[in-house]
Amino acid sequence: MHCVQEYPAEKEEENYMKSSNIGGQAVLEGIMMKHKEEYAVAVRKPDGEIIVQKETYKSIIHRWKKLTEIPFIRGVFNFIDSMVLGMKTLTYSASFFEEEEAEEAELTETEAKKQEKKESLLMGLTVAFSIVMAVAIFMVLPYFLSSLLKRYIPSYGTRTVIEGFMRIGIFILYVLLISRMKDIQRTFMYHGAEHKCINCIEHGLPLTVENVRSSSRQHKRCGTSFLFLVLAVSIIMLVLIRAETPLMRIVIRIALLPVIAGISYEFLKLAGRSENVIVNLFSKPGLAIQKLTTKEPDDGMIEVAIQAVEAVFDWRAYEAENFHTAADH
Repeated sequence: MHCVQEYPAEKEEENYMKSSNIGGQAVLEGIMMKHKEEYAVAVRKPDGEIIVQKETYKSIIHRWKKLTEIPFIRGVFNFIDSMVLGMKTLTYSASFFEEEEAEEAELTETEAKKQEKKESLLMGLTVAFSIVMAVAIFMVLPYFLSSLLKRYIPSYGTRTVIEGFMRIGIFILYVLLISRMKDIQRTFMYHGAEHKCINCIEHGLPLTVENVRSSSRQHKRCGTSFLFLVLAVSIIMLVLIRAETPLMRIVIRIALLPVIAGISYEFLKLAGRSENVIVNLFSKPGLAIQKLTTKEPDDGMIEVAIQAVEAVFDWRAYEAENFHTAADH
């Protein structure tokens, strides 16, 4: 589950909350936190030890970095980067719970490189497959289901709106179903710990277990909110842009996805640094769905989240600069 999105820093207006531009994601028994090009994964191993790995992430389009600065285009690449990095860090966290871990540690350098290439290929195929399945389930399937209503609802515009609500309903149903799995429940708890850490920092509180525990587990820059926005924006776009044939309607639904993702990204980016009443109003549905994708973490999970943050972000300097106070741990 992709979580709080990380954005390039921009000058912001003074208010009680200051965006830290930290992004993150819950992984298996741990958390990934990203700031600028650095990211860290903190995992609670089966023996209770917390291990932290810090690395630098290169965007899939690092050679054409200017594309990540163009409004309404950068959102598409940011989303793909999030999926790639999310899959990579999830695979890393899972490695601590595999029985083959000891055997893999004994691989030669040549064998390790081959294994790494295989894993990279598998990760790429998994991301591609995930995108195809998401398009099929959340974009194409609702269209076919709404088409069955043509006999009773002749208006294409009305059916398109119904299709949009079907899309949102399928998404919520999907979240409810996976939340019944034990591993997912714990991942949602780590998701909550990730949000709480970022909220703690962005509200000027020292990053301690006590302060994090009392912080909100909802955040406007969450990936859950991004996905909801994509589904909501698609309703408006598909009502405005129409096609005559069923085939072209499907093509349009797929072709518009980058545009829809770009618009959703820009709104989420704005929401993360604004307390505007209208922006907050439109953020509420996504925040409500986050109640399903985040759960209250225990103190051990919060400790993992704090270590992930501190590996990539100097929160004391950030708070001293933005809240004019010396933050003591």
